[in-house]
Amino acid sequence: MVKRLVDIVASFALLIAASPLLAFAALAILLTSRGPVLFRQIRMGRGFRPFEIFKLRTMAHAEAGLAYTLGPDPRITPIGKFLRRSKIDELPQLWNVLWGEMSLVGPRPVLPELTEEFHEYYAFLLRVRPGLTDPASLKYSQESLLLAQASDPMRFFKNVVTPDKLRISFEYLGHANLWTDLATIAMTLGVCCFPLLSRVYGELPSAGQEGIRPEPARADAAVYANQARMSAPMDGSIFAHDLAYLEAAVEEASQWRRPPWIPQQEADFRLRSASSAKNESASLL
Repeated sequence: MVKRLVDIVASFALLIAASPLLAFAALAILLTSRGPVLFRQIRMGRGFRPFEIFKLRTMAHAEAGLAYTLGPDPRITPIGKFLRRSKIDELPQLWNVLWGEMSLVGPRPVLPELTEEFHEYYAFLLRVRPGLTDPASLKYSQESLLLAQASDPMRFFKNVVTPDKLRISFEYLGHANLWTDLATIAMTLGVCCFPLLSRVYGELPSAGQEGIRPEPARADAAVYANQARMSAPMDGSIFAHDLAYLEAAVEEASQWRRPPWIPQQEADFRLRSASSAKNESASLL
C-alpha cells in the first residue's frame, strides 16, 4: 500500500512537472512526421493481464516491421532518435503508473509473446506490477547500441540479453523495499544524464555470445519453484483468439482515460483471424 501511494503521488507530481516538456515533444513530433503523437502497444501486466502502454511515437507511422527494435531501425525518425536517447519517449508511461497498470520501479513490461516464451520466469516476476525502471533496464539503458553489434540481433536478444535481464530482476525482487526503490529511481535520473553510470550494474555481455540460451540464475530456487506452482495459470486465450479484437477492446476501454495533454489520432484496426495473425507474426520473425 505504501508503494502504491508513492506511485500515485510521484507520478502525478512528475506528470505536472513534465507537462511542458511533453507538450514541446508532442509539437515536435506533429511538425516533423505524419501520424499520432502517442505510440500504444499491448504489454503484459501484473497477473498476466494485458494493458496498453503509452510512449511518445519515435517511428514513422504505419511502417511495417518487427514489434522489437533491434539496434538501428530505419523506421526511427530524426526527432525519435533524440527522444529515445534522452528517454523522454518513456514519460507518458507515468500515466500508466497513475492508473495502476505500472509502478515506478519493477520489471519492465514486455510483449505477450515474450512472456509466453519465458513463461516460467514471468510467472514469478508478474506477481508485481511492471515498472518504469529497474536495475535490469538501467544496465541495458543503451541496449540498441549493443544489439547493433550482434550479427543476429534477435537471437542475441532472446538468448543472452533477456535471460540476463530476468536474472537481475529476480535478484532485485528478492530484496526490494521502499528504500531500494528510491535508490533505483535516483540511479535512473543519473543514468539518463550520464549513461556510463549503468556500468554499476555490471559489464554488458559480448555481442558475440549468440549461442545456447543460458538459464537465468535464481537466488533461491526452492522459493521460486513454490511461488511458480502457486501462481495462476496463464490465460492462453489471448494468443488463441483474434488479436485485432483484443487490441480493439483495449482501445475502446481506454478512450476515457487517455493522457489528456497530448492530441491523438484514432487507430484503425484491421480484422484478421487468429491463424493469419500467427502466420504474419511468424513471417516477421
